[in-house]
Amino acid sequence: MVTTFDPVRFHEPHIHLDSAFGGDTFGRRAEAFARFFGTPKFLIGQTLLVIAWIAVNAAAAAFAWDPYPFILLNLAFSTQAAYAAPLILLAQTRQADRDKAHTDADARHREELSQRSLEQAAKTQQLLESNTQLTEQTRKLAEHVDRLTREIHGQIVRA
Repeated sequence: MVTTFDPVRFHEPHIHLDSAFGGDTFGRRAEAFARFFGTPKFLIGQTLLVIAWIAVNAAAAAFAWDPYPFILLNLAFSTQAAYAAPLILLAQTRQADRDKAHTDADARHREELSQRSLEQAAKTQQLLESNTQLTEQTRKLAEHVDRLTREIHGQIVRA
């Protein structure tokens, strides 16, 4: 009987990681948003937006909706940071909770492996003791057969 080994059988769904905002959708989106902030695509896009913003507002005075020192641009960055920081912290907290859940599952897995190892060692010890007893019984029976053989041989020779 071969049983398949499932290395993640202790890993439970992350139901306990549901957001306090009701459901997991908010948390998943916050994580996706936080991941997007760290991509080169976002950094390049934001850099191009800032360059275009400054170029339009510095070069064309007639179209300048945010003249130097670019207060509106600064306000946009502040607003972005005000929303990004809590979402990034939420994503980090959720990741820490997932890491803890995986660590707990790994600990339970190691404990089960340890328990199985101890059980296997106990079974092996029991089998060794049984083998030793059977070997001793076999030796005694062999000696008894040898003694009976000599007795019968002696009776046949005398007769």
